[in-house]
Amino acid sequence: MKFKSRFHYSPIVLALMGLFSSQVSFAQSDTVVVSGSRAETKLSETPVSIGSVNRNQWDEDKVKSVGEIINRIPGVFWNDLGNEQHSMSIRQPISTNAVYQYLEDGIPIRPLGVFNHNSLNETNMNGSSAVEVVKGAASSLYGSNAVGGAVNFLTQKPSRNATGYFGFRQDNTDGFYRFDTGASNSWGDLGLRFSHYTSERDHNNWQQYSGGKKDSFTLRGDYELSANSWLRASLVHTNLEADMTGSLFENDYRTNPSKSINTFTWRKDKTTRATVAWEGETTRKGVTTVTFFARNNDHGQLPAYTISGCSGTTCRGTINNNHVESLGFDVKHVQGLDVLNARLVSGIYIDRSQNDYVSDNLKVTRDAVSGVYQSYVLNNIASPSGVRNYGAGISNDALFAQLEFTPAKDFRFVAGGRYDTITYDFVNHLVPSANFGAPNETRSFSRVSPKLGATYALSNTQSLYANLSQGFTPPEVSQLYGKTAIPDLKPSVYNNQEMGWRALLANSIRLDSALYQLEGKDTIVSYTSEVGDSYNKNAGKTRSRGVELSLSQQLAAWDWRLGATWAKHEFVNYLVSAKVGAVEDYSGKVMPQAPAHTVNAQVGWKVTPDSRVALGMVKQGAYWMNNLNTVRYEGHTLFNLTASHKLQGGLEVWGQVRNLTDERYSDSASSSYKSGTFTPNTQNTYSPGAPRSVMVGMTKTFI
Repeated sequence: MKFKSRFHYSPIVLALMGLFSSQVSFAQSDTVVVSGSRAETKLSETPVSIGSVNRNQWDEDKVKSVGEIINRIPGVFWNDLGNEQHSMSIRQPISTNAVYQYLEDGIPIRPLGVFNHNSLNETNMNGSSAVEVVKGAASSLYGSNAVGGAVNFLTQKPSRNATGYFGFRQDNTDGFYRFDTGASNSWGDLGLRFSHYTSERDHNNWQQYSGGKKDSFTLRGDYELSANSWLRASLVHTNLEADMTGSLFENDYRTNPSKSINTFTWRKDKTTRATVAWEGETTRKGVTTVTFFARNNDHGQLPAYTISGCSGTTCRGTINNNHVESLGFDVKHVQGLDVLNARLVSGIYIDRSQNDYVSDNLKVTRDAVSGVYQSYVLNNIASPSGVRNYGAGISNDALFAQLEFTPAKDFRFVAGGRYDTITYDFVNHLVPSANFGAPNETRSFSRVSPKLGATYALSNTQSLYANLSQGFTPPEVSQLYGKTAIPDLKPSVYNNQEMGWRALLANSIRLDSALYQLEGKDTIVSYTSEVGDSYNKNAGKTRSRGVELSLSQQLAAWDWRLGATWAKHEFVNYLVSAKVGAVEDYSGKVMPQAPAHTVNAQVGWKVTPDSRVALGMVKQGAYWMNNLNTVRYEGHTLFNLTASHKLQGGLEVWGQVRNLTDERYSDSASSSYKSGTFTPNTQNTYSPGAPRSVMVGMTKTFI
């Protein structure tokens, strides 16, 4: 019996049927990146997993936040906690740990040791032209914290001709709006670009007490001194004010996710960064870049996560302020060599920062029926334990070098390393005691972070790569000095092993895949002792293994992309306590908040040359909410539908339905359950995600 097929293949299916018949080479379409070597390098010759997203891509996607930009990259997952507050995962469980390095034009946005997780709050995405994410240990180039990866924001260069930009968007559910503006021009050898971003969210929208506003600008100037030397200067300022909504217990999350029990919790960030860089040819085939930088960060908060220890209508909390000032410089030299088509990238990095911290205790009053926190007063006299007033001088000196060479046709090898010395000078401005903290001390950490890698061109359309690298991160200032006694925390050291395959397949399908293992020794983890109370501890050994896959294609009328990750993050050796009757051994358990898989995908269709419709999907797999692996969050899948139309005169209008299916989900879920009676409504906490919403916007480009 014969059957006649009536199946009509989609453009994606047709493309996948001819994967191995590509006639296009890397040379014709190879991406150039800078973050893998700290110098411009073809992606096909870079022996490390790098994902990049350029400005055109996120403008096309109509992204709402910086997290939606980097979430396009497989192995990267940014969880939105409201008002640009977030948690992050790059080859690590979702957390706020200092295991990533955040950079702007290759310079750390924050100094090490000062909760650099907040760096993303201090970026101006309207001032960036691209984002590059180096996945895996990148300490050989970028120093400590770059153990899960490094995220590098590249600022927009000035245009050669006068240009302008204006954008507006508004969300009906969040009470959210955003304005983007920009202007650029060049006059002879001088070019200037100004980029501004401002947004606001209503105090009471779909979620109570969740308002916020952000204002940020980037000013960049480039000056051509001669045919082979340049000056670049940039100034970035950000002001963020945000309510801290906090999380909900199980019953409220299931029945009333719009509720917030935090009526007064907040955070305020005011940051300024300035850089001046000179770049020029200093030797034959050699270019030197000298960058001077300064930072000024003021971070104050009354955080929701510190309110705990409730008895009746009374709870405890804290209010604090963290101020950081930095000066430093980075010198980099890129030297081409005549033998083996070699290149040497080397340099030094010097950073001097002063971190001043003040914290007071609060007495919080809550409603006995609803559990809502209503008011607070200072309580440092009645409860002095936890009051802090200290300064910490932070010094980071580093030398780095990376040699790249071609010993044989189609082979490219990389060998490099970085030596870091880090010193904390702690000064307690209070009288050291059991209440007011530790005595003065100086503590230092030193480490060499090596790297070996290689690429092999299988053909003009395919290449393989592999690398071995090591990264480390010291304890942060707050982890060492935030409690009464100084904990015995060691630096965490991570060994990264990775191999990958890149290919340009049939019909211009681009493939990028990676297989990795990241083993951590003395990983600093947060151990929850009771609801609302936790402390940091070195886990003996952790292991993360995963597969990352990226596929994308651009056709005349259709475009599509797929990014997927499968991973397992586990405690290999983690004995919390060996006390009789209280043995807590999590060895062999999966680390909490570590989804087994994530997916980010999109299909776009150009209905007309000027009109486009796109359906996007973000899937977060299930994960354990506690170390014991007994409480589970089942994951979620979200869909976004976007339609846009370009009019004459550089005008574009668009609309977007976010969370199209109105999925009930949580951006973060955790549990303090360890043993005994399980009570979900006092041990499980959730950060509710936004319901279905409609966002509309327009952009206008002036040329």
